[in-house]
Amino acid sequence: MAEPGARILLLLLSTGSWSLISGQVMDTKTIQVPENDPIEIPCAAYTSQGGRVEWKFEKGSSIVLFYYDSKLTDPYKDRAQFTPTGIRFKSVTRTDTGKYICEVLGSNGQLRKSEVDLIVRVPPSQPTAKVPTSVTIGNKAVLTCTETDGSPPPTFQWYRDNVLMPSDPKISQNFKNSSYTIDPKTGVLTFEPVTSFDSGDYYCEAQNGVGPAQKSEAIHLEATEVNVGGIVAAVVVLLIVLGLVAFGIWFAYSRGFFSKTRGSTNKQVIYSQPSNRSDGEFKQTSSFLV
Repeated sequence: MAEPGARILLLLLSTGSWSLISGQVMDTKTIQVPENDPIEIPCAAYTSQGGRVEWKFEKGSSIVLFYYDSKLTDPYKDRAQFTPTGIRFKSVTRTDTGKYICEVLGSNGQLRKSEVDLIVRVPPSQPTAKVPTSVTIGNKAVLTCTETDGSPPPTFQWYRDNVLMPSDPKISQNFKNSSYTIDPKTGVLTFEPVTSFDSGDYYCEAQNGVGPAQKSEAIHLEATEVNVGGIVAAVVVLLIVLGLVAFGIWFAYSRGFFSKTRGSTNKQVIYSQPSNRSDGEFKQTSSFLV
């Protein structure tokens, strides 16, 4: 009969997924299932010796208690069924994608834990491409492709005039005169700088291995030269306008339209001096007349 240590080593070699960490036996696996299909998520940490079982659901930075105090929590109680060896879903949706953690506290106080990464497979929807319609040659241009329904997240490709754009433009005869980079994970296509060869109809494609790849609508990008003639014409027009304004001001001054005395009236003020009379004959008179 093999020793306990040998049995653990044999288990490690046969499964390839078990590891002994701080006295806890961990099992991590990934399960993929189409959307709306039933699925059972196993609890590899459970043994015949039993113990108290808890389930947690982790997605991103949030962790939710899935099974606690011997009962399923909302909103899983109407969608899932608990068994000592796992959790059974009647059907799964894309929101169920995440990590399911089963923790079993044995009667001896040992905590065992196993994890299952569940990926609910959803084909991508039609992606959305954002392409500038006009870019000046020599400038930088950024084209984006987004798709939010696919699970697992899709990767992206770009096409110009119905020709697939390679990751390195220098390896293709059609794109060797272009200078761009493509990030297949984010769907960002960056031209730096834009050249005259970059004009064309662009669309992107999203694929994740579930269902057919989906293409966006094509949008035309036009690489244009700097309009030197237009700039010169604008400057000439501006100078003519400024010249006309200056001539108008000079003409108005020369005709006296801005004279301070134009339109003003001079009023003569006549002051009346009181006549010589004695103080006894003093009578109030007007001090001035206008």
